[in-house]
Amino acid sequence: MSGLRLFNLKGGVTEVVPRLAEVEADVQDLVETHMQAMLGVTFLASEYSTGPVHGGRVDSLGIDENGSPVVVEYKRSTDAGVINQGLFYLAWLMDHRDAFRRLVRDRLGAQAAARVRWSAPRLICVAGDFTRYDLHAVREHRHSIDLVRYRIFGDEHFGLETVASAGGIRTPARAGRRRGPAREKHAGRGDGAMGELAAAVDEVLLGLGEGVTKVENQTYIAYQRLQNFACVCPRKSRLLVYLKASPAEVELVPGFSRDVTGLGHHGTGNLEVRLHSERDLERAQELFRMSYAAA
Repeated sequence: MSGLRLFNLKGGVTEVVPRLAEVEADVQDLVETHMQAMLGVTFLASEYSTGPVHGGRVDSLGIDENGSPVVVEYKRSTDAGVINQGLFYLAWLMDHRDAFRRLVRDRLGAQAAARVRWSAPRLICVAGDFTRYDLHAVREHRHSIDLVRYRIFGDEHFGLETVASAGGIRTPARAGRRRGPAREKHAGRGDGAMGELAAAVDEVLLGLGEGVTKVENQTYIAYQRLQNFACVCPRKSRLLVYLKASPAEVELVPGFSRDVTGLGHHGTGNLEVRLHSERDLERAQELFRMSYAAA
């Protein structure tokens, strides 16, 4: 991993030298087995055939926390073609939406298939490293792309580092489709004190690090860098923010924060924070940073 050194402190100080996998399939198998924990993506299929016309196989197909389709491509080391190959399969996916919906329905059920969001399909590239041209391509491209560098440390540690992320350009709503009140608020058009507070929260969350992207749903706004780390749900008199930080690791304050593990709510995360004012936002910033690190 770039600039990161790992040391074993048992019996002295010994550096654990990072290495690449022996073969690409080792990386793919490991990530597919633990895709939810590592990428925040539910695994759907491996080596998915694109049929005789396209003549290829998608390394991994999945669906993320916000219902967006995800193509995952792997390379053992550095490969200048990884982004173009992934975009080829992403284009195929957009032209075969019914096939993806059937896959989701077969794996996760009809309700999950009905919630697929085609406005923001994603490409995640997992590789040993990337070139400066790859990093530039991500910034310039209109699609949502994440470049993730991996390293293996010894026999027990596997590291992932997001080196570039871009949110892409969302597909606009279809003509004649009404935008409900929640959508108006998500677009930053809330009025009065809550509108100002939402704008301040937006600025803080986007400023936590490079590559943070914002995904708008009908009931919440997700902030993510590879995975969601905050989901903001506007209400008339407050903002509800759901975070990935563990409720067990923070001091819960009645009326401000609570553990919602096992309770139904919009967005993702088990720590709920209630914001009524700028003062609440100041109190919440450390929790935001914890959640960003946890995701």
